[in-house]
Amino acid sequence: MNIDKIFKLAKGFYGRSKNCKSLARERVEKGLEYNYVSRKLKKRDFRQFWIQRINAGSRIHGLTYNDFSRGLTASDVQINRKILSELAVSEPYSFKSLVDHSKNILSHLHKNTYSPKEI
Repeated sequence: MNIDKIFKLAKGFYGRSKNCKSLARERVEKGLEYNYVSRKLKKRDFRQFWIQRINAGSRIHGLTYNDFSRGLTASDVQINRKILSELAVSEPYSFKSLVDHSKNILSHLHKNTYSPKEI
């Protein structure tokens, strides 16, 4: 890697890490490694965040996340977690209709009336 490019990437570092060639190279390489790993962790964190929002929204209507997602997959509704979490926050009536649909499908799966576990 070109030294000018390293110093450009090291701009904003503290101490000798921004203007000493060997230290700047080490810090920049380590920073690029962290950047690579963080891009992968970001996807994991957002997925957890979406599941938490969906779980909170479905528990308001008396259903756990596990039962809600099982009912949606059994009825062949294909909405990703990102859209479901946005619906849970911004469109509560649309989300409630999905929860009711999931409850209806679960009651058909169990052959008798479905009663959710106590939350």
